[in-house]
Amino acid sequence: MALEPSDDAELEEIRRRKLLELQRRLEEERRRREQEALREAQREALLRRILTERARSRLTNVRLVKPELAEAVENYVIQLVQAGRLQPPVGEDIVIELLARLDSAGKREPRIRFKRK
Repeated sequence: MALEPSDDAELEEIRRRKLLELQRRLEEERRRREQEALREAQREALLRRILTERARSRLTNVRLVKPELAEAVENYVIQLVQAGRLQPPVGEDIVIELLARLDSAGKREPRIRFKRK
C-alpha cells in the first residue's frame, strides 16, 4: 500500500508540530532552570552578607546531614533580618540556637510510663 502525497504532507505536519512542542518544552525548562539558579545565587549573596563566616560554615556542615534543617534556619534568619528583629552579622551562636530550636520543634519527647503493681 503506497502512501499518497497528502498522507506524506500530514505526517510531515505532525512531525513538525511535535518538534515545535518539544523545542518549546525544552526552552521553558531551560528558562526555569536559569531563574532557579538566579534565585539561588541571590539567596547565597544575601546569606553571605547576613551570616558570619563561621555561621555559614556551620550551616554548610549541617546541610550535609540535614539539608531541610539548614534551609529552614537560613529562611528563618533571612526573615528575622528582613523584619528587623535580628541585626547582621548573625554569628554562629545564634545559628546554633536556631538549629536546636528548629530541630527539636518537630520532635516529641517519648513518654515512658511505668506500671504500678
